Amino acid sequence: MKEYFSFNKGQRIGLVALVGLILVVQFVNFLINRTPEEKIQKDEQQWLVMQTKIDSLKNTKEDSGYKIYPFNPNFITDFKGYKLGMSVEEIDRLLAYRKTGRFVNSAEEFQLVTEVSDSLLAKIAPYFKFPDWVIQKRNKYQNYSKPEYKKYEKPIKKIVVQDINTATKADLMKIFGVGDAISERIIKQREIFGGFISMEQMQDVWGLSPEVIYEMNKNFKIGTIPTITKIDINNASTKELMKLPYFRYPLAREIVTYRSMNGGINSADDLTKIKGFPVEKVKIIALYLDF
Repeated sequence: MKEYFSFNKGQRIGLVALVGLILVVQFVNFLINRTPEEKIQKDEQQWLVMQTKIDSLKNTKEDSGYKIYPFNPNFITDFKGYKLGMSVEEIDRLLAYRKTGRFVNSAEEFQLVTEVSDSLLAKIAPYFKFPDWVIQKRNKYQNYSKPEYKKYEKPIKKIVVQDINTATKADLMKIFGVGDAISERIIKQREIFGGFISMEQMQDVWGLSPEVIYEMNKNFKIGTIPTITKIDINNASTKELMKLPYFRYPLAREIVTYRSMNGGINSADDLTKIKGFPVEKVKIIALYLDF
């Protein structure tokens, strides 16, 4: 057995080198297998920290709803009523009731006037805050029978539609949003055209908002059709075309150029092919033209 375990100097060096190499390989293998686990643990810890922050933010967001403070229900605005969960009709009933100079002095009166549901009343009634004298009066007469309140009905205003071509300045100013200056502007525009032929021409009056135009269409109509002197679109000069308020000089010049290059203008469809022509008003403009 001795001859098997007898090594010369070179063999001993080789054996030591082999053992050292084996140890190095084992150590490297240990590091490789351990690093991913440590990395995963670090990633998990970072995610846990972030998840905690996210949960905290979510809880904060859930708690940041509209907070109700004690208030007098007689002075509910549109915005506050919306936030409380009231419908537009319920808010309008309360505002109309208040315009009569009356007040609601209890949660029961509030429901009677607004017709809110029992569930909504139960939710907001605890926050009602009435003046001290109202509370004292209620306590004083709490043994008396409850008075019966007649349901308030908002009066329906009958709309009388007038002729826009005969309406006076005073008639126009009855529309909410039409003041002294705008009413004069409408009458001046009517004089320029010799009378309106369509209610769509209200859009050409500077200063009229879409809401006011809507009210104008509800209260006015084209009753008497004005007598219009039509413009010969194929023979009128640039100056003659400019008599129509819709045609400024650049557009009138384009009309003359187009008809000379295309042998005339035969219909309203041809007008839409002219550069710079207000296509959205072509139907109204065509009523002032003779083709």
